[in-house]
Amino acid sequence: MTTSTSSESPAAAPLLDLHALVVAVRRRRRLWCSMAVLGLLAGTALAVLLPEPPTAVTKVLVAHQEDQPNDPGTLIRTDVALLQTTRIADKALRSLDSPVKPEDFMRDYTGVGLTNNLLQITVTADSDAEAVTRAKALADAFVADHVRRIQDAANAESKALLDQRDRMQTELAQVNKSIGSGSPDSGPKASADLESLFARRAELTSRITDFSQRAAEARVGTPQLVAGTQIVDAPRAVRHSLPRTAATNGVIGLVLGLVLGLAVAALGTVVADRPVLRREIAANLGASIIAELPRRPRRLWRRRRIRVARERLTASLARTVRNSAEPVSLLELGCARGASVIALDLAVALAADGPVVVIDGLPGRQLAGRRQKPGDPTVVGGERAATLSHQDLRLGVGSVSPGTAWTDLQYLGTQTVLVVRAGHGSAAWLHTVARQLADQRIPVIGVVLIDPDPRDRTDGTLWDGLHTALRGQIERLARQHGTGPRRTERLPMWAARVPDSDQEAR
Repeated sequence: MTTSTSSESPAAAPLLDLHALVVAVRRRRRLWCSMAVLGLLAGTALAVLLPEPPTAVTKVLVAHQEDQPNDPGTLIRTDVALLQTTRIADKALRSLDSPVKPEDFMRDYTGVGLTNNLLQITVTADSDAEAVTRAKALADAFVADHVRRIQDAANAESKALLDQRDRMQTELAQVNKSIGSGSPDSGPKASADLESLFARRAELTSRITDFSQRAAEARVGTPQLVAGTQIVDAPRAVRHSLPRTAATNGVIGLVLGLVLGLAVAALGTVVADRPVLRREIAANLGASIIAELPRRPRRLWRRRRIRVARERLTASLARTVRNSAEPVSLLELGCARGASVIALDLAVALAADGPVVVIDGLPGRQLAGRRQKPGDPTVVGGERAATLSHQDLRLGVGSVSPGTAWTDLQYLGTQTVLVVRAGHGSAAWLHTVARQLADQRIPVIGVVLIDPDPRDRTDGTLWDGLHTALRGQIERLARQHGTGPRRTERLPMWAARVPDSDQEAR
């Protein structure tokens, strides 16, 4: 038996098998379902233990001088930022005669820009009445501050324009004085200077008129902005429904727990690398899946199906043992109890042909330490395996879990049937089991898969696995009759590698 475990090229194997990942995550449904339920309970408990405080809400219409139809919301975001300042909080607290610090009060309210000109203010307090009062004071303080900033900006602009007009009027007075004190001579140079002064006077007069109009216009738009900034939705208390809040938090916790559970299950599956599909288990062990046995169901109407499957498995293994010229053992991986039950059923089925002795090589002496019932086969410990008579039919039961004494497995049986629970052993350990059994010259007749995935449709047959086991059996029969050559150690045969270039081929 060689340790080659797959007939496919390693390059053909995908880096991440999505089918195997989905199956492995589905098998861990207890994990992510538990985390989803835990998230549901946590969200519901959070709503009950930490209820929302009394809240009041109000809406303020804010008018801006720089309003544009294509404004991306910069102005309203600026208003929200200004709302979260100590100046606004201090004005609101002063109107309430409250001793609370502005920094502490700022944690109790928030502002949200609903549109480019509509601001929503939400305030929390110890009671609904206090929340409404705080919201009214905060909205009034914001409106007053906004109006004051508009008026200050308009006054500053108007003052700058009027100051410029006054400077020009001073210059105009000087020009008029120069014109009035001009020389009566009518020479060419005097005429040119006088004409220049008249032109300068006309220009200054025009600019003075323009600045006066602009100063007046700067004050004209201010009343419209002041009137446009107002409270459009009076402060009111927000009614909280505990069942609705609990349901909302529960759904959010359920979704978050489910997503977290699926992520943890997927990550654990990738890291653990434990084969679940028939195809992967057969390829890693180098032996075909010859039978399957579902796990014990909780529903009563499905137990009959499991009983029929166990009877069919027992009959199949009994035929295999009867046709074998050498002792056969059952080696378990992750299903010691299941292997014990299968061994006892098989021993009872073989007892009709003669005395059967079951050799218990399982950790903890699960079979040898049990109470014998009438009709049960004889069970002995693994230490007495070498002293048994060859006349009795021997059936060994052992384990290939980590820590197994590999050299003792040949005393349980020179041929074996592996009883493996799907998703228990890692791919590396399955390779180790196949390699150790090959070193001990113990052919693997096949694999009995315990608790397979019911939706697994992959093929668990290796076309060279059974051929290898039967070839080993034929060689053993030939050696017993003395007609065959002595078996020599067969080294693993690897597939020929195709060279990548002419130089590598040379």
